[in-house]
Amino acid sequence: MTAFLDTNVLIYAQGGEDKSEVARQTILAGGVISVQVLNEFAAVLRRKFGFEWEVIADAVADVRAALDPVRSIDVATHVEALSIARSHGFSLYDSLIVASALEAGCDRLLTEDLQAGQRIGGLIVVNPFA
Repeated sequence: MTAFLDTNVLIYAQGGEDKSEVARQTILAGGVISVQVLNEFAAVLRRKFGFEWEVIADAVADVRAALDPVRSIDVATHVEALSIARSHGFSLYDSLIVASALEAGCDRLLTEDLQAGQRIGGLIVVNPFA
């Protein structure tokens, strides 16, 4: 069983909120992310947390070391994401996450952004914080 982690899992691991420990344990359990997740993670660390670029680079390196190799996004991922957005009513960015998870052969998408229990192809949405 392979999990795909959404950006919010990485973000919660950085903070002191109640969800931080769950997020850290989720990352340590392993899984898959895409370059989109890394980009969103870096952007939030800079914009919302005000981290310096060196700190962001270290946080990104830690995530990359803990998880499987980062998946690329290509035109095929984009095309699949458009189809998912159209058929499920998701945003394009959520659809890119779903498309990447499906391409990676994951069976679970760990996120709080979509409806827990929802099935998309062979993927089930799981809220790790519920």
